[in-house]
Amino acid sequence: MSPDIQHDRHRHRFETRVDGVACVLDYQLSERVMTVIHTVVPEAVAGRGIAANLTRMAMDTARQEGWKVVPACSYAEAWMRRHPEYADLRA
Repeated sequence: MSPDIQHDRHRHRFETRVDGVACVLDYQLSERVMTVIHTVVPEAVAGRGIAANLTRMAMDTARQEGWKVVPACSYAEAWMRRHPEYADLRA
């Protein structure tokens, strides 16, 4: 599954809708460091890889922008551990 993920730069959010349900990854940006605050995928659409897709999009964006990443949310931390190809992004 590959949902249409939007990056709302003003709200510091990656978001998508799946079956009408909003799913988001929120972050803070300070001095070229993106801190992933939380990832929210409601139970109604859980288990479909949505959080992984949101996190991958956030990491790919960080790489393109030259940002470092602090995975403050537990999901983002676990995702980064499972994807060592993104280890170079850690702040």
